[in-house]
Amino acid sequence: MTNPSIFALTERVHFVCSIEKEIVSTKSRTRSKTRLSRALGIALTPKAAKYLEKRPYAPGEHGRTKRKADSDYAVRLREKQRLRAQYGIREAQLRNVFQEARKTQGLTGENLVELLEMRLDALVLRAGFARTTAQARQLVVHRHILVDGQLVDRPSFRVKPGQLIHVKPRSEVLEPLQVAAAGGHAEVLPPVPAYLDVELDKLHATLVRRPKRAEVPVTCDVQLVVEYYAAR
Repeated sequence: MTNPSIFALTERVHFVCSIEKEIVSTKSRTRSKTRLSRALGIALTPKAAKYLEKRPYAPGEHGRTKRKADSDYAVRLREKQRLRAQYGIREAQLRNVFQEARKTQGLTGENLVELLEMRLDALVLRAGFARTTAQARQLVVHRHILVDGQLVDRPSFRVKPGQLIHVKPRSEVLEPLQVAAAGGHAEVLPPVPAYLDVELDKLHATLVRRPKRAEVPVTCDVQLVVEYYAAR
């Protein structure tokens, strides 16, 4: 029988090693996220938010200069890129969810955001278990998250209303999760939305109902996203 303390140490070592690997590329990824944030005019990470306060203009030597008005296509494309960047998903993933949203009763744009918001990684972030979308995805992929007691390692997993999202008991000892349980991310995350019932100290969160677009803390004109895909 495995010694719990040894397992906890092993888990911690694996998690720390994964963090160290992430640190190797953190600087380049931070620059990339910061440049993308400035290009899109939205903060994709807490660090990017600080950069945007200092440099609220597009990157590059011509970032401060006033450019000619964007075309209708450019405006729609930027909104689509904003939505995709905030969820950190690939173009094919966004397009697939759009097709599903179009077939669902109701407004396509609102359906699109609501379906994206029911992704497991998105809800892990909203619940305060992680500081960024990338960290939330890492928790899921590294098998630290359970849904109704079952291990789920797919960030795109669609959570259903009534399902419980919680951290694997053996993972609760990890420092990043202890920080989360103590409310360490509260200052950089928006308030927990009403469609989630969160017990942060227990690292438990229940999706009470389907999210409504107005409640989802995402910056995007979804109608322009619909128009972008409709024109293609």
